[in-house]
Amino acid sequence: MIGKLQSNKVKDAVKLFDYIHSLDNQKLADAIAKHQKNLNKNLEHFIQVNIGNELQKSGIPVGELDAFYNYCVNEINLKIIGLMVIPPIEQKPDKYFKSLNELNKSLSLENISMGMSADYIEAIKYGSTFVRVGSSIFGSRS
Repeated sequence: MIGKLQSNKVKDAVKLFDYIHSLDNQKLADAIAKHQKNLNKNLEHFIQVNIGNELQKSGIPVGELDAFYNYCVNEINLKIIGLMVIPPIEQKPDKYFKSLNELNKSLSLENISMGMSADYIEAIKYGSTFVRVGSSIFGSRS
């Protein structure tokens, strides 16, 4: 599952997907944990980090990442495999990719979901293991 996930859609998402790339708040984490337990399924998750502190974007602020990660892993038993970022569109993504890679390493996570159709090559240079290239496959959104 890539993209914003509303908590009222979690039950369907848990049934359908093996990965969620956009875990971005505690309410969502709690709903996922509940439905995973009810459906006896253990998805793999990426925590979305709002690395550019953009008001219009979802994601955990960098300053709250450690606490959120520890909550997800230690209190509600979610399998966090990495971090995810969508850098600010008006800026070069390199510094954000580098920062996310450092944050990922600080949590000893092995996977990183960063890079989209326009910047996936730069993301791979900074350690991305999952790229999201939907518009290259499906075309631009209208």
